[in-house]
Amino acid sequence: MFVPNLKGSKLLNPIEIDTIVPYIDWIFFFKAWGLPGRFEGMDNYCGCEACQQAFLLKYRHIGIDKAREALSLYQDAQTLLREVRSRHLLRIQAKIRFCPAHSVNEGILVQPGGTEDSVYLPMLRQQHPGERSGCCVSLCDFVSPEADYVGFFAISVQGAEALSEDYRQHNDPYNAILIKSVSDRLAEAAAEWLHQQVRTTYWGYAPDEHFSPKELMNIPYKGIRPAIGYPSMPDQSLIFLADRLLHVSEVGIHITENGAMQPNSSIFGLYIAHPASFYFMVGKVGEDQLADYARRSGKSRAELDKWMTHNT
Repeated sequence: MFVPNLKGSKLLNPIEIDTIVPYIDWIFFFKAWGLPGRFEGMDNYCGCEACQQAFLLKYRHIGIDKAREALSLYQDAQTLLREVRSRHLLRIQAKIRFCPAHSVNEGILVQPGGTEDSVYLPMLRQQHPGERSGCCVSLCDFVSPEADYVGFFAISVQGAEALSEDYRQHNDPYNAILIKSVSDRLAEAAAEWLHQQVRTTYWGYAPDEHFSPKELMNIPYKGIRPAIGYPSMPDQSLIFLADRLLHVSEVGIHITENGAMQPNSSIFGLYIAHPASFYFMVGKVGEDQLADYARRSGKSRAELDKWMTHNT
């Protein structure tokens, strides 16, 4: 068990965009635009003719038009980022909290203490053994059945929706979409940066970690940050239970009745410090586990179908 250095919760408001930009993984930015390739070293190419020709030559295997589109898109994103930074058009906010917890009844029981009630987070287990572990894994496997801790985090990037609408009003649909793409990448990059701060400082279970932003993309560190609604925790309704502990409205996040977050460039999840923890996909869940999960979560089958469309 790793006892966190931080007691209570902490607001980070704002987080400087200059701090976050080096942590952006541009691969997923290009994927969002339907462009193949990793385009490693993209930041080494400037806008000069020689660099453009070198880039097009390096990535000619995906087609000159696609390579040219990728380079143009990246350069436009950099221009937009410079404007965002110089005019302070976006605001990145975050909140973290660590609580005593332990695993029980195929879930995680969080016991914040004081006057707050305990919160039980039911978890789902892989229906079939995963390739990595050879077992049917659940997130609760990485939390001790005795004394342990889990963390919670929320990150939001404020301002992208208003900027996007402003671009649309000025008949600029391209930049209206681009600002949302950049905002999504900033949210993910902030999650990567904040997780590093958690490991080295706020939780402090890896104080000697010294990975560069590029090295972090290969997940060389210990511990995970599964987000609610993502493959290892696909029940989106857990967001309401977790919000009892973190109160994400403090970082400008509004949770709709369907469990969606506004602004869209927001992330809400857990921190788990177990050194053997890893990311996985729950996948399709069988009727036997669904019946058990319905009992533990207090939901009907119809409700489960709503909250876990891709898993039931």
